[in-house]
Amino acid sequence: MEKYGPNRKLAGAVSFLSPCPGVDFRQLVYKKEENMKKNGVILIAEDDETHFELIRRNLLRAGIHNEMVHLADGRRTLDYISRMSMQPKSERRNQECILLLDVCMPEMGGVEVLEKIKQDRQLSKIPVIMLTGVDDAHTIERCHNLGCSTYIVKPAKDTDFEVIVQEIGRFLSVVEIASIR
Repeated sequence: MEKYGPNRKLAGAVSFLSPCPGVDFRQLVYKKEENMKKNGVILIAEDDETHFELIRRNLLRAGIHNEMVHLADGRRTLDYISRMSMQPKSERRNQECILLLDVCMPEMGGVEVLEKIKQDRQLSKIPVIMLTGVDDAHTIERCHNLGCSTYIVKPAKDTDFEVIVQEIGRFLSVVEIASIR
């Protein structure tokens, strides 16, 4: 099996919706030097500390060295993103971000966070990747209808999870991230 390319089999149920029409990021050639913009922040909304560390470590292995912010619940996630968008332009340290969002989190679930983000004119520009253990057709469809960029079901085995996160790293190396203005 090839490491990258169209014949690569991904573990777990993966539903890809590329924010770049006509581009299947699974077929793009990965080059570490073509990372996501260095000033872009990767927000990781994940209540499980072990999963957060696994995501962070594998993004680093995939050549993604951007700032990564861990947000342990839905309310903190929404508050953080809202504060980012309200900063005066001169004070914005990192105004570009992408959100990896778990569905099941305390305080506010990921679907509700996604809904609130996509209802806001400024925040709706943020690419949101649902990265979750929820493999429910209704939830997947709802997230796609709300505007998530991609919905990925976390596989049970850590080794499969590592492969998925590395695929996300490839995606981050080619995606254009909109500024929150």
